[in-house]
Formats: sequence, structure tokens, C-alpha cells
Amino acid sequence: MKKQVFNPFLPLDEYIPDGEPHIFGDRVYLYGSHDSEGGRTFCMGDYTVYSAPVNDLSDWRCEGVTYQAKQDPDYNERPYMYAPDVVRGNDGKYYLYYCMSGDFGVGGYYGPISVAVSDSPAGKYEFIGHVRWKDGSVMNKYVCFDPAVINDGGVIRIYYGTQYLGESNDILEKDENRLKSVMERFGKSREEILSTEDNVNGPVMAVLEDDMLTVKEGPKHIIPYETDGTSFEGHAFFEGSSIRKTGDTYYFVYSSQKNHELCYATSKYPDRDFVYGGTIVSNGDVGINGRTDSERLNMTGTTHGSIIEINGQWYVFYHRLTHKSDYSRQACAEKITVAPDGSIKQAEITSCGLNDGALKAKGSYPAVIACNITNGRMPHGSNKIYTDSFPNVNDSEGERFIDEISDGTMIGFKYFEFSGAKSISVTYRGNGSGVLKIHTDTEKCAAAEVNILPCEKWNTVKAEISLSGVYPVYLIFHGEGNISIKDICFE
Repeated sequence: MKKQVFNPFLPLDEYIPDGEPHIFGDRVYLYGSHDSEGGRTFCMGDYTVYSAPVNDLSDWRCEGVTYQAKQDPDYNERPYMYAPDVVRGNDGKYYLYYCMSGDFGVGGYYGPISVAVSDSPAGKYEFIGHVRWKDGSVMNKYVCFDPAVINDGGVIRIYYGTQYLGESNDILEKDENRLKSVMERFGKSREEILSTEDNVNGPVMAVLEDDMLTVKEGPKHIIPYETDGTSFEGHAFFEGSSIRKTGDTYYFVYSSQKNHELCYATSKYPDRDFVYGGTIVSNGDVGINGRTDSERLNMTGTTHGSIIEINGQWYVFYHRLTHKSDYSRQACAEKITVAPDGSIKQAEITSCGLNDGALKAKGSYPAVIACNITNGRMPHGSNKIYTDSFPNVNDSEGERFIDEISDGTMIGFKYFEFSGAKSISVTYRGNGSGVLKIHTDTEKCAAAEVNILPCEKWNTVKAEISLSGVYPVYLIFHGEGNISIKDICFE
């Protein structure tokens, strides 16, 4: 690794959530949807791909806009492209799968699954059609949403779906109002919903012909809709299908009903017998050391991503939320370990992510690489922009900072390697006054502190510090009013 890399690992003005990393040749390509900085709804941007050499995950290169929403024939009705995936076909070309949606997800469950093709993994891609039945009609069985694809030894498999609880066919047959709600949400008729085997909800898999469009087998559920009493109870599928295979084991990665966590299930078969494995990552670190939902260390919300092995090291790619909404999400990644028995321990979210170890406590870092931002009562995102006051990543006039820091707010960075640093400085502004304490363990006394006074323009305060080794750094504000923090610097 030629330079350091931190989370989020793409440029700080870039918002690519729903990351699907794939290795093609000697580069890893990141495919995802494309949010806007301070966006008003999901996925307002066209698909933009980034890639990096497999031997240098600090060197991410923008491949440019690879596909535009206006290329899809449904653009006028549903103008936003949701989470995509890409696979290399048996003909050597690269195929992009995605679904369209309207504002705030309206119409996003209506289908179908669109397909585009390119001669290069970096694009540009051209629309070629929709996933279809053998008679040429559009395939819209179950709920076409968040497609994931894999070339499984020459067999092209596509996974997709979403799931809402409490909507079994038995319940819907007896509850007309709930049935009508499901019909409206999914854009399906009463007969289509009630006649779908098991349930219209849930993750499914189909096999495609070599033309990458025509359904050859299926689709069929890979996990039953009713999960009470199974290994999935408490972590049932919601959305965000992703599929990987290592050895003879299939890993189905998905966003659970908790919405903030990426979970996984494994099977020796691609279409059945999946068993829940655990949580891979939560964008609020819920579950780490027994942390509960109410103790989340960030604003939590939608998550979608996957796992990949690069040069012998496994990673999980996921996204974080900014701007107090679900609509400005940024790509992050963490190292994970796949144990000999195939299990994956939940990863702690960090600031260093793809870096080779802790970040050096030397020089300046943008404050927005903080992996924990909390006032102790952070919300869970719900398809809206919050107006409540709480600490968040924000921007103004080309600058990015952590905003609305009030009494008791903790800003955490994990991890820094200290070797020779004599001081730490913080650049802030705002109407707040008090003290900013600098901890390396929230349970112990502060390692340093600086006084905070009201200031309209950015002001830098410095404190002496003497540490050796690897530590987290927590900035905890005690005082009145609000401040914003732009960067921290070690000297």
C-alpha cells in the first residue's frame, strides 16, 4: 500500500452506497447506486464506478459515469437506478443488473429487472433488455428488487427480492385492508399475490440462459418466508441480496429486518438449505460487545454490501449515513476473518478500514472520517431527512465537517498509531463554549483537553499529548451551545 486510506475510502464528496466489489483482472471494481451530497431522495445520480489495483487498495480511480438512468426505457416513470450488480458472462462480456424506482422508493417494487452490457468492467454499458420468460414476456415474479448475480462455474444465477413481516398468505386472505396495502406496494393483483407459492415476499433465485436475459430455471425461494423458530429469527431477510461462493459454500449476504446490519447465511446449495450465520457489520456497531439498538454509535439506517477476498484478506463493504438522512450514503469497508469453519465474526466499524493497520498519528485528518458520532440518543433512519438536532456529517461551500456537536457528544476515531506525536489540535467553529476532552478510553480520564470559546470562523486549538502505541481517539464535548469540527492534526 503506497499511501494511507481511511473510511470513507472514496473522495469525501462521493456518495456510492450498496457496494458490490468484484475482481476482474488485476483490479477490484466497486459497483453501487449513486446518492447525491445532501440529496433529497435515494440514488439521484447515474452509476459511477471506482476501481483499484488488487495490490493497492489506497489507489481508487474513478472510471467515470458508466451508465445513465435515461438509458432505461422506464426512466420517465421511475427515474432513479437502485442497487446494481455486475457479472462476467460466459461470452466474456460484463452484464449490469438493476431496478428502477421513483422518489423515496415509490414504484421501486414494481419491477422488472433491467440489464445492460459492456465489453469492459468499467463500462460504458448499453441497455439490452429486461429479465424475461422464454416466450419473451417480462419476468416479474415475486418482487424484483436489489438483484445480485453470480457466474457459478458457467451457470448464471440471479438473486433478488424484499420482505415485509406479518404478510403470510393466510393473513392476507383474512385481512382485506392489509392485502390491498401489499397490492399497492408491490404493484401486483390480488390473484398474483395469493397464488404465489409460499409468499410474494422473500429472497429468491433464478437461473438464466447464456443470453443473460432469459429465465432457464425458477425463480424459487432460497429461504422460506416464515422464519419464526428457525436460525433466522430476529435477523430475517429484508433486502440487499448479495451472493458469493468460496470453495463449495455459498454465502448469501443481506440486509436484515433490523436494517442497519449486514447478515450472512450459508449453504452447500445455491437455492436451498441456507442457515443463518450471523451479523457481519452494523453501521451503528450494534451487537459489538453486546451493544443494543438504543446504544448505537451512529445514526443508523439502510445498509447493503458484500464480502470479498483480495490478496488473501477478506473484507466487508458497506455504507454509512450522512446529512441526517438515508439519502447521502458513503462507501466504507472493514477487514474480516472467515474462520476455518466458515463463520464470520462481526467487524467493528473503524476509521482505518482498508488501511494496512492503524492510521499514523501524524499530520492532519478530516474530522468526517470519524467512525463513531453520537450524542447517546442517535436515531435510526427511515426514508426521510431529519430536522431534529443531533451530530452529523455535513457540508457547506465545499467544506465537510461534523456539525451540531452539543453537550455530551462523542466523536470517535479508530485507530491511530502513536509514535512521536507531541500534540493534537482540533479545528472548530460555532456558538458553543466549554471544554473538549480527548480520550483514548471513554472509561478513563482524558489524555488531554482544550477550551472551546464561541467563534464564527474556523479556529484551531492545541493540547499536548504523550502516547505510544495504538489507541482510539474520542473527542467529547462538555459545555453549552453547538460547535462543528473540521479536522484534527497530530504534530
